[in-house]
Amino acid sequence: MMSELKAQAIRAEALESILVEKGLLTRDEVDEVIATYNDRVGPMNGALVVAKAWSDEEYKARLLTDATREVANFNFDGGQCEKLVVVENTPEVHNVLVCTLCSCYPWAVLGLPPKWYKDPAYRSRIVREPREVLAEMGVNLAEDVTIRVWDSSAEVRYLVLPMRPSNTENLNEAALAALVTRDAMIGVEVLY
Repeated sequence: MMSELKAQAIRAEALESILVEKGLLTRDEVDEVIATYNDRVGPMNGALVVAKAWSDEEYKARLLTDATREVANFNFDGGQCEKLVVVENTPEVHNVLVCTLCSCYPWAVLGLPPKWYKDPAYRSRIVREPREVLAEMGVNLAEDVTIRVWDSSAEVRYLVLPMRPSNTENLNEAALAALVTRDAMIGVEVLY
């Protein structure tokens, strides 16, 4: 695994050097893209949305009705939220996301898609056997829990509103946001 990561880093550095050398981009432009995805785009944005929904029932109702408008109010960088739908996990229903065609994904609130999300095995199996795939990922749901699989597309992207962990009633939004993970907002993790 470590050698694979090292090889990827070497390839990325070589590609950057070639693009800079050919004048197609500057090192400052590369740094800006890295800063964007480290600091302004990603799951920390989605975590803010989730924490606000957990803390404010009126906001949650608006989010579940028109997530596109509510998330736009945050002015997140990154895009891919032009038509966003938020689906809520409950004790009776567990939602999970996929894009069976490619890897459509709301970058502004989830960041870069994980490698497994783009993998053809995940994309096909989560639709056919969601309970088994979720179990393999550590999410063991009771048999009476309904699993809904939401297939993202170029027209609509999804975000899972995970269930609020127990014993968090006294936490403020910042502390709640720190509990939220990208995988929980995809539906392949349950927060406890």
